[in-house]
Amino acid sequence: MRYFTTVHLLLLSYIIAALFFWGVSLTKQSHDIYEKEKIILHQQEDSSLHPLSYAVHMQEIEGKRMARSKQYIGEGITFLIVILIGAVVVYSSFRRSIRLSTQQNNFMLSVTHELKSPIAAMKLNLQTLEKHQLDEEKKKMLLDRCILESNRLNELCNKMLFASQMEGKQYQPARERIDFSKFTEQVLKDYISRYPKRFADDLQADCMLLGDKLLLQVAINNLIENAIKYTPAEKIIKVVLKGNEKNVILQVIDEGQGIADDEKKKIFNKFYRIGSENTRTSKGTGLGLYLTAKIVHHNKGKIVVKDNVPQGSIFEISLPAA
Repeated sequence: MRYFTTVHLLLLSYIIAALFFWGVSLTKQSHDIYEKEKIILHQQEDSSLHPLSYAVHMQEIEGKRMARSKQYIGEGITFLIVILIGAVVVYSSFRRSIRLSTQQNNFMLSVTHELKSPIAAMKLNLQTLEKHQLDEEKKKMLLDRCILESNRLNELCNKMLFASQMEGKQYQPARERIDFSKFTEQVLKDYISRYPKRFADDLQADCMLLGDKLLLQVAINNLIENAIKYTPAEKIIKVVLKGNEKNVILQVIDEGQGIADDEKKKIFNKFYRIGSENTRTSKGTGLGLYLTAKIVHHNKGKIVVKDNVPQGSIFEISLPAA
């Protein structure tokens, strides 16, 4: 990147310098033409005998000189603007390509890790079942773990499939009337059973909207799992649902480390994850919040992240009420 920036600046400087010398050369050439035309006019016409005619011709020569100067300046400025615009576009495209390449590399690293972890866990559990004579309780425990890890794999595949289908506009979402209050309560009930004493809820009843249940469940799951991932085990995650005649608003409030202001918009980009893949400890692919934002925008809604005082974040979805 630094090498490209240096070469880019050197080429841009060279072109601007060449443009400047081209302008100086044309100005000098125009001045030479002006002087020669004055000499020719002086030879052809006596200013003392025909002062009016001489003045008219001199005015024509001055007009030509001014026209040439305006032409050179106009063409030079236009050329310079085109060069600067092109330089900005090339530099921006290169930076965007580098950034996307880095994000995709991080994505491949994280996906590889996400895939290998459940596969290794299932393999270990199955090998334990194969090699040892275990009682029924331990067998059930190992099988339950295998099912849990297979669900993780299935969820990861679903996220990748949804991301691909939504970008390619291959998935056709349904538009059905949903009691979002009961729907959110049902989704949250599953997490409360898996993570007891970690959730608090405040769900207003009879919040209705139009949407696709599958996509909305993906969006809610992503927000809740994101909160679980970044919130200490002893802290409470709060889910709030409220609505009015125009909008239905869902908030997932955590007490994690929070998100810096300059990261708040970036976290909804595809593959984007806070921090470096080599230093971060949390799992993920950078697809969860990206998918959530896609789903919300598809339903003509808005998603924002706010600071939770004194600590943590508030992810807020606003969707049109039915």
